[in-house]
Amino acid sequence: MTLELPRETRQQAVQSIERYFEQELDQRIGNIQAGALLNFFLREIAPSVYNQAVREVQERLLARVQELDIECHEDEFVHWRGQGAAGGTRRR
Repeated sequence: MTLELPRETRQQAVQSIERYFEQELDQRIGNIQAGALLNFFLREIAPSVYNQAVREVQERLLARVQELDIECHEDEFVHWRGQGAAGGTRRR
C-alpha cells in the first residue's frame, strides 16, 4: 500500500527533504531526487507507521468501549428508594 499525500503536503515534504540534506548533511539534493526519496519512504516505511497508528487507535477505542457501561450507566428500579423499608404509603 502506497500512501498518497495531497499535492501541497507532498511539495512541503519534498522541500523539507531538500532542506534536511542541505543543512544537516551539507549536501544538495535536487527536487527530483527528493521526490524519489519521498516515494521510497511512502512505499517502504509509511505502512509501518500507518499500521502502528491503527493499532494505537484500536487500543484507545477498545478502552473507550470498555468504559461505556460506566459513562452511560443508569441506576435501575429507583422508584422505591428513599421511601423507607415499608415501601411508602399504600393506596387502596
